[in-house]
Amino acid sequence: MKLLISPMNEKEASQAIAGGADIIDVKNPKEGALGANYPWVIKRIKEITPKNIEVSCTLGEVGNLPGSISLAALGAASLGVDYIKVGLYGIKTPQEAIFLLQNASRAAKECNPKIKVAVAGYADAERIGAINPLLIPEIAHKSQVDVAMIDTSVKDGKNLFDYLTVEQLKGFVNSAHGFGLEAALAGSLRKQDLPIVYGLGADIAGLRGAACTHSNRDTGQITRKLVSELVEVVRQAETQACVKRA
Repeated sequence: MKLLISPMNEKEASQAIAGGADIIDVKNPKEGALGANYPWVIKRIKEITPKNIEVSCTLGEVGNLPGSISLAALGAASLGVDYIKVGLYGIKTPQEAIFLLQNASRAAKECNPKIKVAVAGYADAERIGAINPLLIPEIAHKSQVDVAMIDTSVKDGKNLFDYLTVEQLKGFVNSAHGFGLEAALAGSLRKQDLPIVYGLGADIAGLRGAACTHSNRDTGQITRKLVSELVEVVRQAETQACVKRA
């Protein structure tokens, strides 16, 4: 399982890299759960990230505006990132989601055919009037994107497991894999949640707050020590799984 850490600037990115993160996911939490950062910030972080570590970035939370999202996807793809993440914020129906994603993916992949497009639904969808997150794997498949993800929109202390059961999340992961997609889980995950996320079969676990001082995604700073602790938890889960299979 890959550990995705979400820095908001170059300093935090350096700490995440030093701590052993697998994916450096550039975002701007001041503009929402999937808030977009500035192109020059993303470009600089891409430049300082070793080739063996992937870089992703978010496109922002701008609602059902497929033209705007497509243009943002093209811009992000031109920066050389490995993934772009599209959050279905303000999307009311699967049909709207598919249309938006098809166009965003086309824009990104015409610029960079190797880029992966991730679509994120929200576990707390009822709070923000978004679509059922358990529909994301099927939407991703019909849109021909690469990664199905669940996150949370409102960051108020509740996390992924406050909204969805382990059984529902296992179904999400299995559905994504059944469609040939990668499955990613995020949403204010804590260190102690990582073995559970690993056990669910997720390909990617996304965190920010747990990697920040005081566990605060808004006022805290990502540190090498905290990232390395998260990496170690994942590695321990992998080792234990290997022992059980032996």
